[in-house]
Amino acid sequence: QVQLVESGGGLVQPGGSLRLSCAASVSIFSLYDMGWYRQAPGNQRELVAFITRGGRTNYADSVKGRFTISRDNAKDTVELQMNSLEPEDTAVYYCNADGRATGRFTYWGQGTQVTVSS
Repeated sequence: QVQLVESGGGLVQPGGSLRLSCAASVSIFSLYDMGWYRQAPGNQRELVAFITRGGRTNYADSVKGRFTISRDNAKDTVELQMNSLEPEDTAVYYCNADGRATGRFTYWGQGTQVTVSS
């Protein structure tokens, strides 16, 4: 059974940093494009950062220069380093494994709360 398990969320002051991690139990992790999404109360879920099977990355304009996504195909993990956090970054962050490009399904993690507040 496929599982994506996020960790690393929590409460941080504005300007602080957090590192989110997602451990994936999918078959052949390297065949999935991986992403981090977030959803704040009252808002739609939005893409934060994306990394393709080949390592190409893409970021939401609101996090460019502050967040970095990376993946380790040997460990089946994807991480999101978040620096210079702002109150507007407060949301539940979800890990996503997108297998559509290789004829596979898409999976979501259960989410981890990130709260930026003084």
